[in-house]
Amino acid sequence: MNRAVNVKDVAREAGVSVATVSYVLNQKPTKTISPETTQRVLEAARKLGYVPNQAAITINSAKKQGVARSKLFGVVIPQTEPGREFMFSNPFYSEFLNAVEYTSRTNGYHLLISGTAAHQSYADIAINRSLDGIIAMGVYPSEYVADLRALRIPVVMVDCYINDHYFHNVGTNDRYGSFLATKYLIDRNHQTIAFVTGAVDRKGVNKARLAGYEDALAEAGLAFSDRLVIADSVGFEAGEEAAGVIAKMVPKVTAVHATADVIAVGLIKGLRRLGVRVPEDVSVIGFDDTSIAVICEPSLTTVRQNIAQKGSAAAELLIEMVGKFSAPKREVTIPLSLVERASVATRA
Repeated sequence: MNRAVNVKDVAREAGVSVATVSYVLNQKPTKTISPETTQRVLEAARKLGYVPNQAAITINSAKKQGVARSKLFGVVIPQTEPGREFMFSNPFYSEFLNAVEYTSRTNGYHLLISGTAAHQSYADIAINRSLDGIIAMGVYPSEYVADLRALRIPVVMVDCYINDHYFHNVGTNDRYGSFLATKYLIDRNHQTIAFVTGAVDRKGVNKARLAGYEDALAEAGLAFSDRLVIADSVGFEAGEEAAGVIAKMVPKVTAVHATADVIAVGLIKGLRRLGVRVPEDVSVIGFDDTSIAVICEPSLTTVRQNIAQKGSAAAELLIEMVGKFSAPKREVTIPLSLVERASVATRA
């Protein structure tokens, strides 16, 4: 059975953005769309046999009259690793989404949760489900950001380093948190510290955390070396694989800063399987303070960001901004702290 034609199909056929198709098909006047473009979109829709989502049309019509909303939020997380079931393999996401869902539900809203593949637009889903707002996590390409902006509904960015006055932000000081973690190791007499992380994007969380690691080394007069940076993906398996690299650096390397607890726990398991003791031979510090930090062996010293607070703050901010697309940009910063457990030893 063939799938229904959607807005993205029409946009591809007409050679325009999804947002442009939305404006034309919903008859929203705009000076930036020429009559020629409008005609091209309408012809593409007719050619493909596009049938609008009637539920969305009904809700949008009611919204224009000020009498109804969908009471539905979208939460979108980028698919950074093709082919991986990533969203719930990292406890960070489950803890964050749990807080978002509870806060939203107790305020009369429900969630539509989705991942997106690289360069895949979320605008079609947002248009057809008539979302009241979106929470977007992580790093997105510029064309994706442009589509979100064109939807003209509130968007709360979480852990996104995007400087755009249309979007509200919730995040932490990732650079400072990584500085804290690395300095903690240095203060315990570790001089050669490896850094294990996911992909380092130009303006992403991992890039900020790498900068914090470099800051702490520079402050202590320690040299930075690319050889000590292992950048792969954020996951338990990535940590296990990194253990093979780290084990070959022992005893010169005496400590590792991992930029996520899930990486750190995989790293600890991999090191122990290779006969490297934690923390006697190598100390390990993480970032997040998820539930696995307590139950791993040894328990994980880590930088704590209050994940539940981050999720609640994102939902509360979106609820406040429903119907206020043009409201001034708001930013919420979740504080960090360092939690000492058993995975770091002080060197003599």
